[in-house]
Amino acid sequence: MAPSAIHFTGDVPSKLATAANAASQEKANIASHTPSQRYLSTRGGEYSLSFEDVVLKGLASDGGLFIPEEIPSLPADWESAWSDLSFADLAHAILSLYISPSEIPSADLKEIIDRSYSTFRAPETTPLVPLDEEKNLYLLELFHGPTWAFKDVALQLLGNLFEYFLVRRNEGKTGKERHHLTVVGATSGDTGSAAIYGLRGKKDVSVFILHPKGRVSPVQEAQMTTVLDANVHNLAVEGTFDDCQDTVKALFADPITNASQKLGAVNSINWARILAQTTYYFASYFALQKRLPAAAKPRFVVPTGNFGDILAGYFAKRMGLPVDKLVCATNENDILDRFWRTGTYEKNPSHSPSAAEGLAVDGAKAHTDGVRETLSPAMDILVSSNFERLLWFLAYEYASGAGMDDAWTKQQAGQEVAAWHTQLKSDGGFAVNADILKFAQRDFDSERVTDTQTTATIADFFDSAKYVLDPHSAVGIAASLRSLSRAEGVPHISLATAHPAKFAGAVEVALKEKDFDFASVLPEEFVGLAEKERRVTDVPAGAGWEGVREIVVKQVEEELSGERA
Repeated sequence: MAPSAIHFTGDVPSKLATAANAASQEKANIASHTPSQRYLSTRGGEYSLSFEDVVLKGLASDGGLFIPEEIPSLPADWESAWSDLSFADLAHAILSLYISPSEIPSADLKEIIDRSYSTFRAPETTPLVPLDEEKNLYLLELFHGPTWAFKDVALQLLGNLFEYFLVRRNEGKTGKERHHLTVVGATSGDTGSAAIYGLRGKKDVSVFILHPKGRVSPVQEAQMTTVLDANVHNLAVEGTFDDCQDTVKALFADPITNASQKLGAVNSINWARILAQTTYYFASYFALQKRLPAAAKPRFVVPTGNFGDILAGYFAKRMGLPVDKLVCATNENDILDRFWRTGTYEKNPSHSPSAAEGLAVDGAKAHTDGVRETLSPAMDILVSSNFERLLWFLAYEYASGAGMDDAWTKQQAGQEVAAWHTQLKSDGGFAVNADILKFAQRDFDSERVTDTQTTATIADFFDSAKYVLDPHSAVGIAASLRSLSRAEGVPHISLATAHPAKFAGAVEVALKEKDFDFASVLPEEFVGLAEKERRVTDVPAGAGWEGVREIVVKQVEEELSGERA
């Protein structure tokens, strides 16, 4: 049968020509990008995407995560040229290596970055403070943003990037022609509040954050639900964090939702979040050099759950930042620690009574029964979503030994990652060969820290340094002390991921026998937070993802029609 003839009416040909020209122009623009400014999927299904594409898409169509086609090398004079830059100017220098000026002109990128970090309280943005100078132990405070958590560093920037791209796409458009992004995310606490504060009031963006009702800390819940901007939508779901996460995944996979909404992601799978976090590795390196000019290369110790924070350090190291090793500090949910010790990446759910530990007041009950509940709930995971990005680079390095061209090597890496992912889903885990494990151990070390060790560390440093650690930061410090015993004389920078007031329950358990009053460290922004007006929609048990879809569609329509003030 011959194909049907196509009959055009009205201005359809001109619209098609415009679309074709736009697609042709986009290809030409991508061709002018450097390899570090073009992106591919870790599973091999997508190549040569722009930075704008990967930021707005979040997740690749094949289920993979986006990474640059090549990690850029630092300029020859980077150390002298960058050492005295402000945090914002340093971010501009680093991000420019990954973002083509044909996508975001340099002046525009600088304005976006300046605006993103103007919301931070500390002049240095992420200050480096000494905890034990005799041992060369330093703490990198990442919690000076609007929600007092490290996620602000990335999400303040991501919100402004969303806005920039949407304003440009919508120039001259009105009504339903406008590109409106509906951001949907699940949270067990900090991601939700940081995403909301990063996106509140942004034009052409609606943000829906699902949290398990009654299973996040009171501070985290109040931070989210007291934001009353019209584009912010809090959904309290009867169920667990995993119920929320499954709902979000179902919405992204649903053709009906995607037909009516342009969905966007804010969790750590979004490449822009990883990229933003590379800056503080450089900033802390320069701060350390000013304190210890002749110091050896530092080790960075990172409390780790989904692997995004430490992955940013890996990119910094691969770019050329002098780093001895990156130390992955896990709590008792130790899939990553076990990988570095054995080469096996395997789910190891705990269904014993001890899995019900942790504190509900700090959000520890937000997770599935298969996760061990701990005093550091933001790290309570079975699998680490960002680990896939590292696996691609390990597979690429191994495949490059075959001596084939770069396109073949990239294809092999993508196929290997896809196969590992399939095995993880079907068998609950996979093992890498000895060479790949050796590549991983070259750049990383790991430690596992128990709740008992966490509270002991909080108490010890309250006594010795008069410093109050949150439980996640305490995991990092406990791991640092062990690492120091193996790498004597090597400076250690441990990342402090949250203010202690966000996890007051664990801190009070650790310091219950000390002369400690929480009022002495409570930020003034937290005072009276519980009494503020709230806006939240309850999602009853049994509503399912279809029920959430109805809420999303209805509330977006109300927002766009001006019914939601």
